[in-house]
Amino acid sequence: MNVIPAQIGSTIDEIDTPALIVDLDAFEHNLHKLAGFSRSAGVRLRPHAKTHKCPTIALKQVAAGAVGQCCQKVGEAEALVRGGVRDVMVSNAVVGMPKLRRLAALAADATVALCFDAKQQVDAASRAATEFGVTLGGLVEIDVGMQRCGVAAGNAASDLARYIADAAGLRFRGLQAYHGTAQHLPSFAQRERAITDATSAVRTTIDALEREGIICEVISGAGTGTFALEGTSRIWNELQAGSYVFMDTEYARIGGKEGGLYTEFRHSLFVLATVMSVPTADRAIVDAGLKSYSGEKGPPWVHGREDIEVVGVSDEHGKLKVGTESRATADGRQGHADPRSLRSDSQSSRLVRRGPSGTRPGAVADHRARRKQLSMQTRLNRREQWTTR
Repeated sequence: MNVIPAQIGSTIDEIDTPALIVDLDAFEHNLHKLAGFSRSAGVRLRPHAKTHKCPTIALKQVAAGAVGQCCQKVGEAEALVRGGVRDVMVSNAVVGMPKLRRLAALAADATVALCFDAKQQVDAASRAATEFGVTLGGLVEIDVGMQRCGVAAGNAASDLARYIADAAGLRFRGLQAYHGTAQHLPSFAQRERAITDATSAVRTTIDALEREGIICEVISGAGTGTFALEGTSRIWNELQAGSYVFMDTEYARIGGKEGGLYTEFRHSLFVLATVMSVPTADRAIVDAGLKSYSGEKGPPWVHGREDIEVVGVSDEHGKLKVGTESRATADGRQGHADPRSLRSDSQSSRLVRRGPSGTRPGAVADHRARRKQLSMQTRLNRREQWTTR
């Protein structure tokens, strides 16, 4: 029998747990904040779908002003196009003819692009595009300091761009210039220095392209931690931030521009869990463990509840060390967690809006697709009306 974990109008206590839920107030705040920034800065927004892996959310981002989506895998691109997204860029190299043929097939229904850092990749993509009678966009990925994929900036990048432009079935679109390791550097000054260095690499490449008479339409990159730097650089003209829509605790721990912590966006994605046991006054056990959120970078924290600490997680349990302020918590009450991705094995996924009081139940764990440390938030001693949708 399939059990529906929640109905529209259910109270928070009536939702079966563990459950994945989205705080719509925070979600919509994040959605419109970055869209508004992009409009003001005069740059395009192409959010990264690896955060949510959800066409419905992608279409909300497009409706708010995004030009499309980027993603890392062909399977993600397929889900987005089938879900109605009409402009998708795989911000990664795609290797292997089966994958390239799948990507080329999508170009019959959407504008599709991918990245390259080697001529062999270009040759293979050209064959796939020619077989399907379509045109794929091509971006040269340059190494701007991340030391992952990417061709060297300057002449090597320009040479590859010319190779793409001359290949059948491909059209050179621009540069992929994403600095992933800059996103979580602890201080704003460190992130600023990293993007300054990345800017130099991009400028060098633009100069090389101009010498060869190659038009560079798109310079794409940036993430949730540095979007304002690239967005106001007058170099990048497309932003790929993804985590902003849900936020996560790794970003919450980095420093802000004016000091203090980074508070550009709000946490909006949560795992709802139930306290299933209170063996001692200072220990509580919840029914959400590693199968509900990732613990890859350590246990969750308790968001907004400094007197509660996650001290252990196993497959189906989370162990909380409870401070004196929260020791009145009763067995069976629910808390609500702030996961950062849809990678959860939780029983349900629901969008919810804040109750009339404007407050929200706390969370048990915050995780996201890129294996970050988790955030937990809990208010275990109150009940609120939320509407699911």
